[in-house]
Amino acid sequence: MSIDTSKVATTNATTAATAKRSNPIGAAATWADDRLGLATLGKKQLRKVFPDHWSFMLGEIALWSFVILLLTGTFLTLWFDPSMTEVTYEGSYDQLRGIHMSQAYASTLDISFDVRGGLLMRQMHHWAAMLFIAAMMVHMMRVFFTGAFRKPRELNWVIGCLLLLLGTLEGFTGYSLPDDLLSGTGIRAADGFMKSMPVVGTYMSFFLFGGEFPGDSIIPRLYVVHILLIPGILLALIAAHMLLLVYHKHTQWPGPGRTEKNVVGFPLMPVYMAKAGGFFFIVFGVTAFMGGLLSINPVWKYGPYDPSKVTAGSQPDWYMGWPDGALRIMPGWETHLFGAAGGLPGVTISWNVFLPIIVLPGLAFTVLLLLPFLDAWVTGDKREHHLLQRPRNAPTRTALFVALMTFYGLLWAAGGNDIIAIVFDLSINQITYFMRAAVFIGPVIAFIITRRWCISLQRADNDRLLHGYETGIIMRSAEGGYSERHLDLPEASAYTLTARDRDVVHEAGAGADDNGVARRHSGLERLRARLSRGWYGHNVQKPTREELDEAHTHVEHEHELQAGLDHPADGHQYDGHHTVEEDALRGGGGRH
Repeated sequence: MSIDTSKVATTNATTAATAKRSNPIGAAATWADDRLGLATLGKKQLRKVFPDHWSFMLGEIALWSFVILLLTGTFLTLWFDPSMTEVTYEGSYDQLRGIHMSQAYASTLDISFDVRGGLLMRQMHHWAAMLFIAAMMVHMMRVFFTGAFRKPRELNWVIGCLLLLLGTLEGFTGYSLPDDLLSGTGIRAADGFMKSMPVVGTYMSFFLFGGEFPGDSIIPRLYVVHILLIPGILLALIAAHMLLLVYHKHTQWPGPGRTEKNVVGFPLMPVYMAKAGGFFFIVFGVTAFMGGLLSINPVWKYGPYDPSKVTAGSQPDWYMGWPDGALRIMPGWETHLFGAAGGLPGVTISWNVFLPIIVLPGLAFTVLLLLPFLDAWVTGDKREHHLLQRPRNAPTRTALFVALMTFYGLLWAAGGNDIIAIVFDLSINQITYFMRAAVFIGPVIAFIITRRWCISLQRADNDRLLHGYETGIIMRSAEGGYSERHLDLPEASAYTLTARDRDVVHEAGAGADDNGVARRHSGLERLRARLSRGWYGHNVQKPTREELDEAHTHVEHEHELQAGLDHPADGHQYDGHHTVEEDALRGGGGRH
């Protein structure tokens, strides 16, 4: 075979090859590299390997949605006026012409009807915000279910939780800027939420609104928070999130050749960058499609905000639905302190607002932040993990998060109790009473079902490992007995099923040492041991080497007993995946 020697290296020199003809771009790059030294660093990072799996794109959807938010938000900033100065609308929307409104609302109408592409940008911006928060939530669920939050990624989980919280607040501030009747109703509700906080509530309200509600400062202040403060923090957190991702290396699913010390995938440049770039345009295209064809937040239908009016059937954006649902089903509990009889001004604590809106979200967010640390404390697992877990292999953890999801979902449904009552012609009172019980009972039921389901799937995996998979082929022995033919799992599948550690239950030590002195935190250790037994107690461990060898010995014995029964099938024993010519009834490597 001839070889084109013109393309073969002719030197072993250690210096880099240079172009024969000068290139202005190359010369500029060389000049910059001589002074900044970016080539070596860039080469290392651009060749960094990332694993390939569809679930990893969930985080990319959130990232690209944020980029779309920045692009569309910059466009809207050029025309939006966040002033609460009252003006008379003289724009192109006839139904509101001559109506007094704030400059913020008037500029929103101008963007929607008089700026070329303005309505498309507004709706793309709103849809991207929805997608941003939804993608972060689904990405977070993927991270937790697969154990990607474990050491050394606990801080990245915390950053992700902060991103979700700030994204929600950013959505609320942006939703409030148009100063229409719907968003104004939301601001009015937020004012009530703040005032439900004992002692400090009224001071916080006066500080935010610059006096009594609604004042004339809330929209400009929310505007600064929306376009400057929160986006700056989000950018910093996203940068930290990505840097930690690169530093810790990306997690990967178990499989042949994949260990805790390597990453199997494609390099960042050019493969992954091409995929990520293409995916950005897909996300952008879908967002543009929704912004162009699916109407969202038609502020011209609501009219300008008037403190004396409330929009009928008002609903917040979906990500604010769960605290709204908690507010709707909370009993009307109040506590009245002091009063005229004691000579002191009366104080009313509105538990029906304070608990579901202030306490519950704060508690839920705290639990979400602490989940990785609670998991590490209960399990006692201090090792680094770079391989993902199948959710079934952590039944209690999976069931716990499903219970939290059920709690969230029921509250979210309760936030639309009026819509459910109208659509299905039900009593809103009965829906409210049902939800009050369901938010406590539903998560427990979901926990029990999910845990048992995961344990059953673990048993099924072990059965496949020991006995192979069912082929649907029925065999008849010389004595007339029938049995189903089993085949060995492919090596890759068997490796994946066994690429997990056996669970180790934490045991509490003695309450006192050899000298009878009580150990510190012995009660806490007993609690930890009890939780560890509950966490791992019912898990099904993967087969041992002895069990696998015994299964193979049993298979070989069955083959000896069935020797001589090999003959071609007539076609009725097959389920459509084989032809008679392709396989015989008894083949080498089969299991029974």
